[in-house]
Amino acid sequence: MRLPTVLQFAHSLLEQTVQTGDDAIDATVGNGHDTVFLASLVGKSGRVFGFDIQKTAIENTKKRLHAHGLIDRVTLFQTSHECVKKFVSPYTKKIKAAIFNLGYLPGGDKSIVTKPSSTLKAVKAIYAMLEEGGRIVLVVYPGHEGGREEKDELLAYARTIDQREAHVLKYEYINQVNDPPFVICIEKRMGEHR
Repeated sequence: MRLPTVLQFAHSLLEQTVQTGDDAIDATVGNGHDTVFLASLVGKSGRVFGFDIQKTAIENTKKRLHAHGLIDRVTLFQTSHECVKKFVSPYTKKIKAAIFNLGYLPGGDKSIVTKPSSTLKAVKAIYAMLEEGGRIVLVVYPGHEGGREEKDELLAYARTIDQREAHVLKYEYINQVNDPPFVICIEKRMGEHR
């Protein structure tokens, strides 16, 4: 058995957490791969809330969701993920999981990238809505313009989270060149451990 890629590992973290009927967030829908994955996990009684600032990303995600027959499980917002609380709160107060696939839209304009300030605002807002035992999974790509700054700020924030409140994990391959991607997972601890 081979070691999982960062994306496979990220999906396994979600798969272990999300069940039928849960609410989840795809904070960066991109081309819709993570959105489809989450929509398959939440089932017909759950909901996925997807965010992206690019119209192309929203359109690509809608097409992918239609192709998989999952569009009715997803609400998409063409806005920054930093607005997550404003847009998700009317629907639900508790989120079981969220994923961020940071950087730029694959196949899109590489000058449009996620920014540390909006990403951190979104992570903090989602953490406040996260159910006990819920997870935020961030796939971090430090190799693009601004990627290292985002990486540094996310890691600095993650290190400040009180271990009595959450478990924070970093999964990475340490012998790869060219700033390989890695995963940060924040899991809110259950009440008896807090």
